[in-house]
Amino acid sequence: MNSRLARILALALVAVLPQVTHADCARTPGPCQLGADADTLGGSYHLALPQGEAPPRGWPAILFLHGWGSEGAAVMRDRSRIGAATARGYAVIAPDGTPREGRDGRGWLFHPGDRNGRDEGEFLRAVADDAAKRFGLDRDRMVLSGFSIGGSMASYVACETPESFDAYAPVAGSFWRPHPAECAGPVRLHHTHGWSDGTVPLEGRPVGDGTLTQGDVFAAMGIWRQANRCPKANPDDVDRKGDVLIRRWSSCAAGTSLVFALHPGGHAVPPGWTGMMLDWYEAGNR
Repeated sequence: MNSRLARILALALVAVLPQVTHADCARTPGPCQLGADADTLGGSYHLALPQGEAPPRGWPAILFLHGWGSEGAAVMRDRSRIGAATARGYAVIAPDGTPREGRDGRGWLFHPGDRNGRDEGEFLRAVADDAAKRFGLDRDRMVLSGFSIGGSMASYVACETPESFDAYAPVAGSFWRPHPAECAGPVRLHHTHGWSDGTVPLEGRPVGDGTLTQGDVFAAMGIWRQANRCPKANPDDVDRKGDVLIRRWSSCAAGTSLVFALHPGGHAVPPGWTGMMLDWYEAGNR
């Protein structure tokens, strides 16, 4: 390949890649630091901002929680997903979970036996508050999302302190057994899961030599219907967006929203998820 053709192809590639302004801590390399005491609210997060001038109220944001053994920096390396969000005018915040003792990577402390460390819910709220203050984000328009156990963490925050964020969008992660008996209040929640997920099956499974058991996602949807005061077990409408089956409960308490999106894949964030989730979120903000 000659050098001129190589330059043309390189420019073409740059033109189609999602444009993300800053993927560390806005304009500063490395993660944003929050506090100094790692046993309380200390920790770090990564931040990507949309290009251009912020709207008067500030950018809305998606907080996306990484999966087991990962970290916030790995979330930011998914240029397609980050670019899809920033192109629609959303900042993306990727907090770092709690370091795993004696192992690489990080996790989230949501199991009852794990809660002798950092209060993850307080940490995530502190991250949102810090990012809003430092970077001019709209704290009232933030969606807490996450993948796998990041989705589980988002689900527990939604259940225990639903007022923490404007909406919730867990992917491939939900409650663990024993399921919560009930949640604190109504929510706007969009749960996405793969029919073929073998890592976090819809019915759940024992893990860790049987010491822990993933929950049943269908049972979790029943808990959310109860929290949202939905009168019917069956969804009010079912439709498709491409190959995704979307089940909606729309006759629930005012101001709530409940969607269960099932895609044919496995343990993954499905293609087009960002647009699908933001279409849902923005429809509820009109």
